[in-house]
Amino acid sequence: MSEKTEVLYNGSCPICSREVRQYARMSNAAGADIGFDDLAEQENLDKWGVSADDAARRFHVRRGGEIFSGLPAFIVLWRDLPKMRWLARLLSIPGLHWSAVKTYDHILAPALYLSHRRRR
Repeated sequence: MSEKTEVLYNGSCPICSREVRQYARMSNAAGADIGFDDLAEQENLDKWGVSADDAARRFHVRRGGEIFSGLPAFIVLWRDLPKMRWLARLLSIPGLHWSAVKTYDHILAPALYLSHRRRR
């Protein structure tokens, strides 16, 4: 099983694609082995085993064969990026983690998904 971190993102979302481009730049600068898959390509969805709708609803990261989504996915990714490790540590603190998960799950992810639906 590969320990490579892989990211499934919504390339049609301007916010998502801008953020992922920044992560790609950071991973290249750090020499981190991170792959990026756009959900618009069916072969990527097949490889991940998620539907296009599920992939558009939440950010997904795979590491060591395990798929993470939402804030836990960001934390897995951020741990691989030296400039983002502080944020992974901060948002792993139990009270902050709970608040950040609720904010992502109930405000940020639904807002981005609604924007995605409107673009379609």
